[in-house]
Amino acid sequence: MSRTIAFFSGLLAASAVSATAFAATPSALFNDNCSACHQTTGKGVKGAFPALAGDPFVQGDSAPVMATVLAGRAGMPSFKDDLSDLELASVLTYVRTSWGNKGKPVSASDVAAARAKLKAGKKPASLQAH
Repeated sequence: MSRTIAFFSGLLAASAVSATAFAATPSALFNDNCSACHQTTGKGVKGAFPALAGDPFVQGDSAPVMATVLAGRAGMPSFKDDLSDLELASVLTYVRTSWGNKGKPVSASDVAAARAKLKAGKKPASLQAH
């Protein structure tokens, strides 16, 4: 019995270590979720996907940027159900501070507050046929 407990304890410890070892970096999160459109260089695709490098919107007030990433906009998908507050904060901080951008970092608590504000916002009226 004690061998079984020791085995499963070791297995749990190993899985916790491997999960930590494979935690996504901010650049990996960006590459996995954003680079297909905005490119790894942050330069986007002219006429299709905006550049993030040098963009005043990205570097300015973080509230509209967080709202955009959480809710999506103009063809951009919503990430509110796909990424945690910490993951979104990591990606946003990466974007706001990469490629020469001078934006301030975003914290997980900033994203949590933006997420709560988005949830509390006015819901669109239902368009039901009568």
